[in-house]
Amino acid sequence: MNVKQRTIKEPVSVSGTGLHTGERVIMTFNPAPEKHGYKFRRIDLPGQPIIDADVDNVTDTSRGTTLTQNGASVSTVEHVLAALVGLEIDNVLIDMDGPETPIMDGSSIQFIDAIEKAGFEEQAADREYYHIPYNIHYSEADRKVDMVAMPLDDEYRFTCMVDYNSQVLGSQHATISTLAEFKKEIASSRTFCFLHELEMLVKHDLIKGGDLNNAIVVVDKEVDEEELAHLAKLFNRKDINVAPQGILNNIELRHQNEPARHKLLDMIGDLALVGVPLKGHIMAARPGHAANVAFAKKIKTLIKKERSRKHVKVYDPNMTPVYDTVQIMNILPHRPPMLLVDKILELTKTHVVGLKAVTMNEPFFVGHFPGAPVMPGVLQIEAMAQTGGILVLNTVPDPENWLTLFLKIENARFKDKVLPGDTLIFRCDLVAPIRRGIAQMKGIGMVGEKIVVEAELMAQIVRYK
Repeated sequence: MNVKQRTIKEPVSVSGTGLHTGERVIMTFNPAPEKHGYKFRRIDLPGQPIIDADVDNVTDTSRGTTLTQNGASVSTVEHVLAALVGLEIDNVLIDMDGPETPIMDGSSIQFIDAIEKAGFEEQAADREYYHIPYNIHYSEADRKVDMVAMPLDDEYRFTCMVDYNSQVLGSQHATISTLAEFKKEIASSRTFCFLHELEMLVKHDLIKGGDLNNAIVVVDKEVDEEELAHLAKLFNRKDINVAPQGILNNIELRHQNEPARHKLLDMIGDLALVGVPLKGHIMAARPGHAANVAFAKKIKTLIKKERSRKHVKVYDPNMTPVYDTVQIMNILPHRPPMLLVDKILELTKTHVVGLKAVTMNEPFFVGHFPGAPVMPGVLQIEAMAQTGGILVLNTVPDPENWLTLFLKIENARFKDKVLPGDTLIFRCDLVAPIRRGIAQMKGIGMVGEKIVVEAELMAQIVRYK
């Protein structure tokens, strides 16, 4: 059964302080249309630039995950994104009047609570999952990081292990079998740091929004009363001591393995940057933001490759053509050397497939890089246009009396060289019904399985006889 996409019913805001910037920020979750995904909007900046929650926009992972696009940045996005994934929300626009999301209590639970108050709204479009097809591995030997995504058809499952060679923290693991468990088991788990890291961050003025109420501080060294008094003064607390669990007594653990659960939370938020909901089992040992982002990029690259292959049908150049060269010349007015289609392999009311065999004796090679022959991009577009012309002229009973005039060519992209010996196959598909002799088409050119050129074309047929 297909699952529908969903957004929220109405805007809802939360406010707080950024952990690292110390700046107050109001963050508003807004409903968004189908296929919108997660986007941040910096409403405090001129033009209100939008930043897509996309792994390709990650610019820093040193103290959280930072995204940058359109000249604007937003940092520490992982807890917010984890909440959205955990609630299985597909589309939302997040307005912010500052550069960093509010840290709140260091977890995702307050975002969860706010979003649930807004309510959910089912949308018409189906949710498009990416099912992990086989084991995808990522590792970093120096940090002893190991991550793997494994096939699992029905669920999005996580297992996380942390081991910091700390007598206090030791080895911990956390797991959820389904996203339905996120709110209860993971969402309230707070961020953590070691005491030596806290001292470094304070020294370099890097946790301006920290108040010891939003982080678990693991005491990984001997600490005297003087140092504890200094920390108490720094964070405006009456006193600070070391609790029996080996953490500062500023807060109590919500779970015995809260650090491992929080690492799992971070991983869910960072992997949201893949851009599509996943089905599979993610297992990770000693993950961090840099590794999560690198792993997300690996998964996204695989998705892009697989989706491009799905849209590319490999044609047999030796198949019996619908039209050969002579028949094409009965339809198109072009003649050598400007006839750039040799065969039509497929022709329906909505698409056409044409073939051009590129040989060294093409006349354009005489002057176009004769020492390193490459088919000119403009002639690739012309060949594509001629192929599309066959599709448009197929709508009239006497195509020999008509011309195809191209009104617009947009978004032309050249992805690889076309060389002598290549067989260039073009496919043009109508993107809207032909009206008043005007056709809008999406065209691609392929050499084997590889797309080498693509463009959007608009053409009109006119009678000339």
